[in-house]
Amino acid sequence: MSNAIGLFAQHRAHLLSIAYRMLGEMAAAEDVVQEAWLRWQNADADAIRDPRAWLSTATVRLSLDALRRARARRETYVGPWLPEPLLPDDLRAMAADSPADHAELASDLSLALLHVLERLSPEERAALILHDAFDCEYAEIAGTLGKSEAACRKLVSRARERVKRDRPRYSISPDQHRAMLEKFAAATLEADAEKLAALFAPEVIVYTDGGGRVLAALNPIYGPDKSARFIAGLSRKFYSVNPTIPVLAELSGRPAIALTLDGALHSTLSIETDGEKITAVYVMRNPEKLQRMERARAPHPPH
Repeated sequence: MSNAIGLFAQHRAHLLSIAYRMLGEMAAAEDVVQEAWLRWQNADADAIRDPRAWLSTATVRLSLDALRRARARRETYVGPWLPEPLLPDDLRAMAADSPADHAELASDLSLALLHVLERLSPEERAALILHDAFDCEYAEIAGTLGKSEAACRKLVSRARERVKRDRPRYSISPDQHRAMLEKFAAATLEADAEKLAALFAPEVIVYTDGGGRVLAALNPIYGPDKSARFIAGLSRKFYSVNPTIPVLAELSGRPAIALTLDGALHSTLSIETDGEKITAVYVMRNPEKLQRMERARAPHPPH
């Protein structure tokens, strides 16, 4: 039993990374990993030649089932559905020890990429994640998904083309990203629609996730002028008296803005940028998805 526990612990970060990529929600990902652990407990670990492959397959299949159930719920979701942003501790729980691995993982788990993955079918998403994120061979993907290798090649090709079309990749440094975010934060604080519009690319899109629980745009907002007016209006509505808008050190591996109101976390704003202009803004207002961030902000009681 102790050997089984040790083997599972050795691969837990890898499994959590698979499950979060598939589901875009930490609580759901942790539930999947817990279910994989229960299945592992009931398996004959000594008879399993490749524990990592066995556990990965179990996690992907459990994630597929969870994603199909989630898709049914998300069909009636009020407004845009956005992935739950990751805290620094979440990334550390999925990353290897080296800073290079951590940086690469942050790029793979960006809100922008996960948002695009949400538009794929569950099987396309699983095949692409296994192939591109974990370097799995098509034979292994076929065994995991219960499909032929040819079918898996088509799934990956289709998914990769969709991601490439819907999410252009920009080669910018963390410093460039932070500099653009700071300009955005300043213009947001001033509720200056003109300054905001000047920061936005012609194709900018603003997504707001309120989950039907709080006030939020029910559809994506397109274009610099409408996007600027929306962000400025949001700031004026909730920030009429000189607020301080902190720039977080890290949210889903990148700097982001946290808006607080009366000491409580009100929303977070993350951006996608090409280094010159902002191409997308992700506004998270759903209280359920802010709970973990709010708990992380709360001071810990003294020992």
